[in-house]
Amino acid sequence: MERREDRHDSWLLTDLYRALGERRGGHPETDTPLDQLLVACEVLMSDVGEASTRAVAARALAAYDALDDAGRTTFFTHITRTYDADADQVRAAYRRWEEARATGSQGEVELVRLFDVVEPARQQLLRRMNHAPDATLALVHMRADLRRLLPAHPELRPLDHDFHHLLTSWFNRGFLRMEEVTVDSPPALHRHLLRGEKVHPMASEAELRRRIEPEDRRVYAFFHPATGDVPLIFVEVALVGGLPDSIAPLLDPGPALSPAHADTAALYSINNALDGLAGVSFGSFLIKQVIEQVGEQLPHLTQFATLSPIPGFRAWLEGRAEVEPELASLVTELSNSGAVDNAESIRPRLLPVLARYITAERRPDGRPLDPVARFHLGNGAAAWQLDWPANASPEAWRQSYGAMINYRYEPDQLERRHEDFVRRGAVAVGGPLKQDSPPNGAPQHEPSPGRTP
Repeated sequence: MERREDRHDSWLLTDLYRALGERRGGHPETDTPLDQLLVACEVLMSDVGEASTRAVAARALAAYDALDDAGRTTFFTHITRTYDADADQVRAAYRRWEEARATGSQGEVELVRLFDVVEPARQQLLRRMNHAPDATLALVHMRADLRRLLPAHPELRPLDHDFHHLLTSWFNRGFLRMEEVTVDSPPALHRHLLRGEKVHPMASEAELRRRIEPEDRRVYAFFHPATGDVPLIFVEVALVGGLPDSIAPLLDPGPALSPAHADTAALYSINNALDGLAGVSFGSFLIKQVIEQVGEQLPHLTQFATLSPIPGFRAWLEGRAEVEPELASLVTELSNSGAVDNAESIRPRLLPVLARYITAERRPDGRPLDPVARFHLGNGAAAWQLDWPANASPEAWRQSYGAMINYRYEPDQLERRHEDFVRRGAVAVGGPLKQDSPPNGAPQHEPSPGRTP
């Protein structure tokens, strides 16, 4: 039986939609999903009660789901323009704050008011959409759509910034729950892992079993209350003897190593399983938790390290080769289909250039160019060993000519290295990489500009 409050919400929503539809010249019963969504946004930004906000938000998200890419682009463009910060209010609030600060009175009050008007109204719209059941995950997927459309519509970047700001506050790392993925885990979780693995994609259930079934393999998933049984992050671990210098033995079928004979836990794939959470950092929490979990199970392990891609290297090297003639011949050799056959002659010239890219080249903000380097170094790891050729996949060749790198996590050094990186931009370097690195991490040439991911 329909509850009384549900009937009241239905009547209220019908009246609101009819009034807004008439004002906009539309007819609610024949409106398209885009029309319904835009009207719902107006309702959400009006003065309605919490119960009605929840119902309207649910209708808004349902209407959004019915849109194609053209409709979604129109919607994103509309809310970016319509619910921006009011420039006149910002100027007036800033003037009042300046005046209050000059006179020494009410400066804190005016600063709070300035913060209020600087925030775009679309952030409030997204917060109100989040009142709907299961809305947080729906908004994560909405941002994934936005990010997919951004290359063709860069004018929507302010809206992506708003999404990032809100999702960063909603997905607090303290709420994350870690769970090991096994062959007995729910099939839905296996499917999420298959779809979410982007570093080393899997084509079949057989490949998935290769990563979770053998005794020398571990996979951990992190969950958040807002996403329920949908995982946010996967971390894949191989138990090996020594630092791995090639990805194939970790992915291809082969005999399992007894964990008792392993001395190293290699974190070879870390995936953000939800595109809509790109750029939302959970810091070193997940890395530390995986290391602690594996270390408790296998206290005899002596090393925790990654085997990581170097996604920006090839683009950077080819750019530098245009202005540094000594690099041009290296690019020519690497671009040759027989480069791997000449590995012994190429490697001595390639490794120092890779080391320069990882340890010395910087973005304008002083951070390393490579996004994976920023992630691991920011989590307290040390750049440890360069590996080439390490990955023969077409994607790895496109990114880095097949080069990879080991970052080493030493538990007693993590916090100090993290602080050094955050405060001074210091890149921790150890192991074999140290001898290939520029002295003191200083660039040997003028740093080249990098892209911020």
